[in-house]
Amino acid sequence: MKIFGITTVAILAGSTAFAGGMDIAPAPAPVPLAPLPAATPNWTGGYAGLSLGYGTGSAEVEDDEDTTAVDESADIDFDGAIGGVFAGYNYDLGNAVVGAELDLNAANFDLDDDVGSIDEVHRLKLRGGFKAGSALIYGVAGAAYASAEVLGDDFSDTGWLVGLGVDYLVTDNIVAGAEVLYHQFDDFDDTGIDVDATTLQARVAYKF
Repeated sequence: MKIFGITTVAILAGSTAFAGGMDIAPAPAPVPLAPLPAATPNWTGGYAGLSLGYGTGSAEVEDDEDTTAVDESADIDFDGAIGGVFAGYNYDLGNAVVGAELDLNAANFDLDDDVGSIDEVHRLKLRGGFKAGSALIYGVAGAAYASAEVLGDDFSDTGWLVGLGVDYLVTDNIVAGAEVLYHQFDDFDDTGIDVDATTLQARVAYKF
């Protein structure tokens, strides 16, 4: 009995000493999670809007051509307002966006010396660009149609265009932007006159 009591006391003493000398490991610090990349807008869908701006250009008589619209010695400059409506569709590929657009514009490009004016500029455009946050920066290429009244006669022709633009999503559905386009019409309506024009237009659209 005495031996049992001594053994019990020894075990309890040893347990107490062991418990007092044991260090409890601290809990591991939480590992911070990497921030998720900011979501970029999805541009897929149709849109329609209005544009308004300014254009300038020149009509240059080709050498050795029988011109029917103006005197052969005249190279004519023009400028004025341009504005209209447009509609298109974009397809979002991730970091890139492609699409197509049609715009119809009334113009008031007055030719020098009261020769006449360019009254309409319509365009069918292919667009392709990349996203930068809420902005879309893109290039343009396509076909253009223009009509003019010169010295009392009506003329019209098709040509080509290239340009650059930027769109910005103000809200999920409202897009604001600007576009600069260069147009070229060679031998405009068989007159022997080459016409080039550059336009800059501000744009606002509703994205569906």
